Amino acid sequence: MNDKLLKETGGIIVAAGKTSKKSKSDPLLKIGSITVIKRIVLTFQRAGISPIVIITGCAAGDIEYHLSDYGVIFLRNEEYEQSQMFDSAKIGFEFLKEKCDQIVFTPVNVPMFTPDTLVKMITSGEQLLAPAYEGKAGHPLLIASTLLPSILSYNGPNGLRGAVQNLGVERKLMEVQDEGIILDTDDMDRLDALLKEHNEHILHPFLRISIEKESMFFNSRTKLLLMLIKETHSVRNACRHIALSNSKAWSMLNKLEEELGYAVVERIHGGSKGGNTYLTKEGLEFLEKYLEFEQNVRKYAEDEFKRLF
Repeated sequence: MNDKLLKETGGIIVAAGKTSKKSKSDPLLKIGSITVIKRIVLTFQRAGISPIVIITGCAAGDIEYHLSDYGVIFLRNEEYEQSQMFDSAKIGFEFLKEKCDQIVFTPVNVPMFTPDTLVKMITSGEQLLAPAYEGKAGHPLLIASTLLPSILSYNGPNGLRGAVQNLGVERKLMEVQDEGIILDTDDMDRLDALLKEHNEHILHPFLRISIEKESMFFNSRTKLLLMLIKETHSVRNACRHIALSNSKAWSMLNKLEEELGYAVVERIHGGSKGGNTYLTKEGLEFLEKYLEFEQNVRKYAEDEFKRLF
């Protein structure tokens, strides 16, 4: 697959922890009319970050249902009750380590940094970077993928902070005029005060791109399904990452093949694990063309939106 389409900036949002009314750490808590986790996803998307991986644990099903139409990938931390945030972060790092040049990481309880801050960070060329507001470091954190093996092998104290300090690479700070980088959901009054400004920052065209004949047979969920089949060689495992039932996935694949007139996936039966599923040569070519088409359409839409609005 075209490296330019894959090896860019990925995003990780950790939303696996137990929630409490005292800490107000619920990913489905609303600021304005949308939840904190959706607000971060929209901010990531506005900055062109893809793929976006959400690590779930507590209330995983609710979060997956809530964001099922937003083109994100879900990874579950099944041990969330006995683990720390760093353990959830490692799940995301492991998944993205060979798919992106760099990764933007944030916990879900810091929801109001702006797309402008993200763009400045991801175009900085730095290996390890955090934004700062009036000298105080905040989230998100930018990490070059070349640093991930060292982070993943770290088992010392202080979680991600300890892993970063152990790298031997200086964490740079980038001063930004964005108070949202230092505010978490324990400071709801201040977050509410920033709401109008943040909504202006995340103003963007939201495109739903599909391919149709008499009816729709390919859209963003089908795209993710094919990408994850390519990654996992399993329809069942792919489904787990996008909150999709196995039967629905096969229905989508069968319809896609019927409309295109050729096989998109190859099913290899047998073996102790029940066989694997791969994209055919034609299926891979179709996915590559769609990704290029989607990228071109989104760039045109973004350019026209900026020109007109």
